[in-house]
Amino acid sequence: MGTFTFRGKTYEMDSSSFLLDIDSWDEDFAEGMARELKIPSGLTKEHWDVIHSIRSTFKTTGRCPLVYETCRMNGLRRKDLKMLFPSGYLRGACRVAGLSYQIGYLGQTYLPQTAEDLNVISANKTYTVDVRGFLVNASDWDEYYAAHRAYDMKIPGGKLNDKHWQIIRYLREKYEKNNAVPTVYETCEANQINLEELEQLFPDGYHRGAVKIAGLQAR
Repeated sequence: MGTFTFRGKTYEMDSSSFLLDIDSWDEDFAEGMARELKIPSGLTKEHWDVIHSIRSTFKTTGRCPLVYETCRMNGLRRKDLKMLFPSGYLRGACRVAGLSYQIGYLGQTYLPQTAEDLNVISANKTYTVDVRGFLVNASDWDEYYAAHRAYDMKIPGGKLNDKHWQIIRYLREKYEKNNAVPTVYETCEANQINLEELEQLFPDGYHRGAVKIAGLQAR
């Protein structure tokens, strides 16, 4: 925990330097944080449009918009957003908007993609795994855990895509319904892929790859 002071105002920050109380956010905080993040030329109208759209969506839905939603709302491409916030979407735009990893929503199409992103999250999250690296308690699973596993296991491209998430969510749903992991053949049939395609998605295999990332284990 710590504090951030700008223009005579002091804001409480969490251990990862995100605003602790989202209701304490104001435009002074945004301008001060922009300086901390070395955003070129300070906040322009384009920056403010992004910031206000993020906060407005959060107030309306209770979650941060996904990165592609923010781009769409503001008529931006990903590279345009990157130019506005060089430190990234979560570590840049959302931080300036007063939102954090703890309250943000990381959906299917956007998850932490770099070691730095994962380190920020891991500072506040602990998972217990067995000697083989499987999650001990399936109920502890979340998308952050999947992101860690995908990064550690060198998933192609370094991140989970929509097809990965389709498989993962299928496994989770079947397990919660039946208290058992479906067979590889059931998974392929239900998701309309063959074994070769599954192997391309999860090079470590079905159980040591897909099932492990889903926070499950066959017993």
